[in-house]
Amino acid sequence: MPDRTTDELLLKRAGAGDQAAFVELYERHRTGVFGFAYRMLGSTEMAEDITHDCFLSLIRRPENFDPSRGSLKAYLYSAARNLSLKHFRDTARETAVEEFGDEPSIPVREQPLSRLLDGELSLKVREAVFSLPPLQREALVLFEYEGLALSEIASILGTDVGAVKARLHRARERLRITLSPYLNSSREIVTLEQA
Repeated sequence: MPDRTTDELLLKRAGAGDQAAFVELYERHRTGVFGFAYRMLGSTEMAEDITHDCFLSLIRRPENFDPSRGSLKAYLYSAARNLSLKHFRDTARETAVEEFGDEPSIPVREQPLSRLLDGELSLKVREAVFSLPPLQREALVLFEYEGLALSEIASILGTDVGAVKARLHRARERLRITLSPYLNSSREIVTLEQA
């Protein structure tokens, strides 16, 4: 079984000018960092800029990453979080839902009515997630979409696991309330369709 090169070793090699090592690090972590930034900001362009800035910062100052404080993945997510929060502060407003680009689609069922309902539900969920306050949104995105452990999220957010759990609870409760009318009517339509 081939042994995998660690992120720390790749970073060291990339810092010494090894482009292949940097490309491998980039390929390992780009999708996750981009996905997190996109779900925080709702803009493909801003997410690309943040992803680019995270990796540019990493290669320019690899000494800023301290493996004793967490994984490189956590470091990159923290950098993306900080840049996202800076964007919120700089613009002093959140982007309207109408300005969001399309998120990569999830496979839909083949029936036209089901496809329409899935698209509507996807839009409603996206709107509800983007309506969450930034602290709740980032906790939810990191846990539900990025699949990070609570301890990793706490490290990224610079808080404790209890605070992460509280933010997740508040976010889920808010989503449940926001989406309950839509989900209840959607279930009735699905039930009628099956009859």
